[in-house]
Amino acid sequence: MPDSGGLESVEASQRPDSQVRVFALPPRDGASPMNVVDGFLEALTSDDPSYAMARKYLTPKAAKEWRPGQQTVVLADGPSPRPLGQQNAGDEGRVFRLTGQQVATVDQQQAYQPDSGQYDTNLHLSLVKTAKGNQWRIDSLPTGVVLGESDFQRIYQSVNKYYYAVNTVAEDEPPQKRLVADPVFVRQWTDPLTETVKEVLAGPTRWLDPAVRTAFPTGAGLKDGVDSLAPDDANKLTVPLNRQAEDVTPTKCREMAAQLLFSLRDLSSSSVDEIELKRPDGRLMCALNESEADALVAPRRSPVLDDQYFLDGKGRLVRMTGGSGADRDPERVPGPLGEGGQPMRSVAVSRDQDRAAGVSGDGRSLYVASFVSSASLGDALVRSHAGDVKDGLSTPSWDGRGDLWVADRNPADPRLLVFGKGLGDRMQRVSVEGLGDKDRIETVKLSADGARIALLVKQDKGRTSLRIGRVERQTDGEGGVEFSVTDLRVAAPEMEDVTAVSWAGGSRLVVVGREAGELQQMRYVQCDGSTPTGQALPGLTRVSEISASEDERLPLLAHSDDGIVRLPSGAAWQSVAKDGTAPVYPG
Repeated sequence: MPDSGGLESVEASQRPDSQVRVFALPPRDGASPMNVVDGFLEALTSDDPSYAMARKYLTPKAAKEWRPGQQTVVLADGPSPRPLGQQNAGDEGRVFRLTGQQVATVDQQQAYQPDSGQYDTNLHLSLVKTAKGNQWRIDSLPTGVVLGESDFQRIYQSVNKYYYAVNTVAEDEPPQKRLVADPVFVRQWTDPLTETVKEVLAGPTRWLDPAVRTAFPTGAGLKDGVDSLAPDDANKLTVPLNRQAEDVTPTKCREMAAQLLFSLRDLSSSSVDEIELKRPDGRLMCALNESEADALVAPRRSPVLDDQYFLDGKGRLVRMTGGSGADRDPERVPGPLGEGGQPMRSVAVSRDQDRAAGVSGDGRSLYVASFVSSASLGDALVRSHAGDVKDGLSTPSWDGRGDLWVADRNPADPRLLVFGKGLGDRMQRVSVEGLGDKDRIETVKLSADGARIALLVKQDKGRTSLRIGRVERQTDGEGGVEFSVTDLRVAAPEMEDVTAVSWAGGSRLVVVGREAGELQQMRYVQCDGSTPTGQALPGLTRVSEISASEDERLPLLAHSDDGIVRLPSGAAWQSVAKDGTAPVYPG
């Protein structure tokens, strides 16, 4: 601190502290086999996407054949090397065993997949003649790259790339363009913008591919020689494409531009407001700005999505209007669900907020009623024959297409049901691929795009896990649509028991549960099973229900020991109603 001189005003920097970056070092002359292995593993944690320095630890043949982009294995605490000595008689090389607790695998498409188990593989080293004498180098190594979880989180960031939902609709439904988020991981310190563009052009991940389509033609990519992209001073990004992408219609070109614009909008380091696609010869194909992109696709958010709903102490549906929510007294919705003639125990409000579905207090009957004062409740869409009150129908859920989903938890006949457009005469029993004979669906939550479903599945040992399934639709030949749920995968593998879940964005969910031997906690997870960093949630006592909006600026809603509470951004939990239950946003 200076103790003399004049005062001078300075501008305080608002930039966040830069994260640690790792730069790899080449192997030292005469390095021992252990030092070579340690140096190679350290080089894998560098921010060099080409792994040029890591290849220096390999023999020329191994360096040429190694494919680091084929997969990335993520270990809890990183790989632990241990020398094994010679394995075969006459082998003058050295063998090292790499072990660790596996957390996940990132495949060649940069898609994350939780993958628990013991990692166990070998590295083989041999002496190589160089200008500075014989040196130890690795001549046999496992496929891809192996990293510790902390290094993986430092090097990579999750981004959403967007594709169009397959538009299978009934004959009497108008087609709509709906975007589906497909999360992948890109390196955050190299050129995440260019990498995100390349990932969009490469097409959807294998898991999501059957439920979506891309507007880009087969073989589409960046023009040869284009290795980096950057927006201009007006936040316009020009993307030169190769010849496989130039012969498209103006409509298809605008769809392509919208995919890129929405994908880059979700990239935190991007400031792109407009996309301009160009042919290889430099001629303009099309241009699209944010407002035009929003008009091109079906809205991902309701224009009045800040309304919040819950059931009061008498089982009547009430609403808090406006973003302030808790600052206004809840008011009963118009129509039979707000009148309370038939008390409800759970509800789901349609995304257009014109009607709602409710499950009766005994859990056996499902109703749909409009928000019109003169409307009647009508007959139940379906009835469960469960004998116990705690069984019966789950909380219903609407997807963005207007279809209503619910699980019947009757132990004698558990089933997943969908009602096309929320109509009783369009009820279907949905097959769920991957459920065990003794598994039972407890909770159903549909994503806004209708392409994915979150299920809380109770297993025979009493454990309830979170599974994400792909929703597939096919025409039935009679003008209707057949539904199925396929390829279930675990989304919160570290949680022993999950009690509540809600979608909280295009690919993010908020879950309530507990790990083995731990207390209940709330956290965000991605639908691919990864955990976002830096998004901790304050604790709350005994949460039984949770609801989040697709708009991340709006507060979380929960039902806990304190009744209905809400968590505004940057604030603490606030009480809304002591005797309320079943808090929900539209959906």
